[in-house]
Amino acid sequence: MDKIGKIKESHKIYHSFCLRPKINFDGQNDHEDIVLVLRAHPVTQVFWLINGFILLITIILLNFIFPKFLDYYQILFFDLFGLVITLSYLWFNFLGWFFNVGIVTNQRVIDIDFNGVLYKEVTIAMLRKIEDVTSKSGGFFSSVFDFGNVFIQTAGTEANIEFMDIPKPSQVAKIINQLLS
Repeated sequence: MDKIGKIKESHKIYHSFCLRPKINFDGQNDHEDIVLVLRAHPVTQVFWLINGFILLITIILLNFIFPKFLDYYQILFFDLFGLVITLSYLWFNFLGWFFNVGIVTNQRVIDIDFNGVLYKEVTIAMLRKIEDVTSKSGGFFSSVFDFGNVFIQTAGTEANIEFMDIPKPSQVAKIINQLLS
């Protein structure tokens, strides 16, 4: 058995904490096994979901005000325009959550960040270059829902890796430290 022992597999496509998922990624080496796939905790995504809901309610409420000033086709135009803007806002936030991924393998740690639709930043740290792993969580919601940040410090001029708002940060730090030993 490997360094982290017997870890039960858990993986669904929309999970934010996946242990030993049976997936592959672009650039994966031979004999490299994925140990963890991490995304931001779903609770941290509630803000933009509430904003989208408020925007949809606003569009509906404006339909009661518009008939006094606009005709049917103008109202339809504003409804469709508002709906497209709202759905685009929700879609881009979902894509940002889904594709900002942290991957921990038995050889390296990878942080993939998508900023917007066209820009991707990939940070890779080999396990042998990692010097320190720190987990931090603070506040009421972080404590209740068990999410926080994991900071991975590397040797020399290598880029440091940060996994922000991930579930079970102390368990993630423990797994990475087990891989280091």
